[in-house]
Amino acid sequence: MRNLHVYLLTGVLLITGISLFYAKVKYLGLPITPDQEATIWSVEARVEFDGQRRSASANLLIPNNPGQFIKLDEYFISRNFGLNVETRSGKRIAEWSIRRAQGPQRLYYQVELAPLTEPAVEKSTKAPSPPAQPDYPESLALAIEGVLNDVRGESADIFTFVSQLLVRLNDPSPNTEIIRKGLTPGTDAWVERVINILAGRKITSRLVRGLALQDGRMNQTLQPWLEVHNGDRWEGFDPLSGNKGYPANFLRWSIGSDPVLAVERGKNAQVLFSVSKRPQALMVIAHDRARALESPLIAWSLFKLPMNTQYVYRVLIMIPLGALVVVFMRSLIGIPTFGTFMPILIALAFRETQLLWGIGLFCLIVGAGLLLRFYLNNLKLLLVARLAAVLTLVVMIMLAISLLSNELGLVQGFSIALFPIVIMTMVIERMSITWDETGPAEAFTQGFGSLAIAVLGFLVMNNIQLQYLIFVFPELLLIVLALCLIMGTYTGYRLNELFRFRDLAVAPEDNHAGTGPKTP
Repeated sequence: MRNLHVYLLTGVLLITGISLFYAKVKYLGLPITPDQEATIWSVEARVEFDGQRRSASANLLIPNNPGQFIKLDEYFISRNFGLNVETRSGKRIAEWSIRRAQGPQRLYYQVELAPLTEPAVEKSTKAPSPPAQPDYPESLALAIEGVLNDVRGESADIFTFVSQLLVRLNDPSPNTEIIRKGLTPGTDAWVERVINILAGRKITSRLVRGLALQDGRMNQTLQPWLEVHNGDRWEGFDPLSGNKGYPANFLRWSIGSDPVLAVERGKNAQVLFSVSKRPQALMVIAHDRARALESPLIAWSLFKLPMNTQYVYRVLIMIPLGALVVVFMRSLIGIPTFGTFMPILIALAFRETQLLWGIGLFCLIVGAGLLLRFYLNNLKLLLVARLAAVLTLVVMIMLAISLLSNELGLVQGFSIALFPIVIMTMVIERMSITWDETGPAEAFTQGFGSLAIAVLGFLVMNNIQLQYLIFVFPELLLIVLALCLIMGTYTGYRLNELFRFRDLAVAPEDNHAGTGPKTP
């Protein structure tokens, strides 16, 4: 019970850290490995019309709810045109205007899109009102009634009713021929006719125009699609085949029967679409997506810091992992060290010197400093003066190594200046005291233990995958904290103690050896 508080706190930290990590991966799409790439789609709408030497304006419907995508950025490109973007009845409209338009005119709208991690389902907080009952001509009314009677018995709900109706309308028959007269299936007018037929059964539906994104497609036109509401959500239907859903990578460009492009005081107006895609770092896309969604999960991202500050924290944020290594190696394994966190500071220096050169320079400085420390013993100095002398000697040794490296052309020797001087001084002092009190074996044991943990800490702190995870998901430090707390409650045998005292572990049958009568 005495550790109940620690266990509860550890549980809260673990649940919080794991939950935040999962939410960022699941809902924001943040990658868990570096250098992952995803696709960004660029869609361009090119508006063309001929000016008539007077003022002109062009209204273009632009995406408001892209469906399977999230809008990352958009650009409006024109020359000498004024621009106004507004939202009317849930529709976004880009309005260009100019006082005098003469000759061919071109306007461009570009939008960059990224796929949603989970395609959004458009739900209505309030179901739309049922459509008004249409007034059909008598011959058309009879044909529609005949088709609807056939479909009614083959459907179970609104969506299956619509699917069966579309299949039936696209099959040749006397009734469908009357319904399709003067219309081409798959066009805007055809979808409007289907919407009119569904209105007769009080089924709410609407026209949607969009693009099935394919890389390199040029001068496309929008594809009409049918959407039907079942009282809970909108669902798309292919107006030709009756299949439910949308094409792959379908961008919903506009909703409703309003024209996509309306030009006043201009002629020969048209809008054409081009599509391209490019790879982009998944991390960049995820952050852009989070900003577009205004997600609070990204509010504390380290990527918002200035670049030089980011570099500092890329180093500092790994120190808790190094501390976790020290806690594990000392509390559970039982490896002795000089000081608690001295190995981690040495491991930080190894980041610049690289591992093999760092080990060699460390041994060289400690060895030379230890010899000079033994010499100072003969001078019988006070503690503070002796430490100051050792510190001065350490700096002189490091300076000599750097000068020698310069003469030999070994650039690795220059990075010795990154070693923590005070820590090196304390290592030499502690090692010499241990040598005097318990002998050289214990001094070397603690020295090599410190170096071993420094090497292990370097390998952990310099791991690219761990660096990426901790920097992108700093909430993982809550898990590191929880592990430190839970290991802090361990009071059992360390691993090295099991080896040291293994001779005391006597098997039960050996406890009674020799107690019985001996056999002659």
